[in-house]
Amino acid sequence: MANIKRICLWSGPRNISTTLMYSFAQREDTKVYDEPLYAHYLSNSNANEYHPGAQDILDSLEHNGEKVIDLMMTNQEKPILFYKNMTHHLLDLNLDFMKDVYNVILTRDPFEMLPSFDKVITNPSMHDVGYAAHSELLDYFEAHNIEPIVLDSKRILLNPKKVLTELCDFIGIPFDENMLQWQARAREEDGSWAKYWYANIHKSTGFLKYKPKTEPFPKHLEGLLNECVPHYNKMLKYAIG
Repeated sequence: MANIKRICLWSGPRNISTTLMYSFAQREDTKVYDEPLYAHYLSNSNANEYHPGAQDILDSLEHNGEKVIDLMMTNQEKPILFYKNMTHHLLDLNLDFMKDVYNVILTRDPFEMLPSFDKVITNPSMHDVGYAAHSELLDYFEAHNIEPIVLDSKRILLNPKKVLTELCDFIGIPFDENMLQWQARAREEDGSWAKYWYANIHKSTGFLKYKPKTEPFPKHLEGLLNECVPHYNKMLKYAIG
């Protein structure tokens, strides 16, 4: 199958990345994949000590990140291949492949993201939440003349059709109305970690309406918030929508 379009979503956790994966899964021409580099990340960091379901992930996915990337780049299952990834999973990997894929960075206001993440993994560090990794990845793209597209979670939720249409234009594919809705259920592509993270998406039938956080920001996360904000603001300058 010639001219396959490979989309790599580079996200942080709790950034509606799974919602975006479910959206693309509604397309007949697209196959989606859920965090294929997760086991590479766990096997090369101490995150395996505190990520829920770590052993199941290590048992179910390839540990060698270079092998994973090779599989991603040789896969020809459908005309469009959508790989949902966490940016911080790119530990010590050769990034040359990025010039041959459509790179999509997905970010979210850390004021809203950090409390959500902290409910599953308490007292996270910058290594867990990916904002610095996003910033470094954007610098890499600029240095190597690779054009990414940057999405902000809030802007997607405020107008999903507008942002998805711009995203599809960037990739060179037509927007599909089916991308806006789906059945409330788990998907076969879900990673083994879905039971810890995907409760809300499994109840959803489309993009949820944006609701600002109203509860007080946790004091123990204020230091990390201050670290994340400059990286988020850098991403926001490039975000579409």
